[in-house]
Amino acid sequence: MTKILYSTRATATGGRDGKARTDDGAFEVALATPKELGGNGQGNNPEQLFAAGYAACFLSAMKFVGTQGTHARLPNDASVSATVGIGPRADKGFGLAVTLDILLPGLDRADAEALVAEADTVCPYSHAVRGNIEVTLNIAGNS
Repeated sequence: MTKILYSTRATATGGRDGKARTDDGAFEVALATPKELGGNGQGNNPEQLFAAGYAACFLSAMKFVGTQGTHARLPNDASVSATVGIGPRADKGFGLAVTLDILLPGLDRADAEALVAEADTVCPYSHAVRGNIEVTLNIAGNS
């Protein structure tokens, strides 16, 4: 990458049972291990933060692609829901799996598929995880 357009910095303390905060103070969150992983679940966890970030980023990528003139414009009521799962890897440690459920009301199936495919190429989250995390793209509600 040759030119950084924006950067931010966040610091976490206490790991999964601590807190995280951006240097500018605009974002601060209490962290807690989910009950399913042995914690009390009384806070947010990295998987939730990743899911929210990926969903927002992918929706923004679709908006961008829709303004480039080669694809259908993104409907105003479009949405992306990200499900992030964590589990043990066969080799050692833990891995993630992501499912993006994409709702594009009013777009026909072919237009929706083209828009999603291009957004998957453009989205920095998709680019960052490609080949490292299993990602499933589900386009819902388009015929």
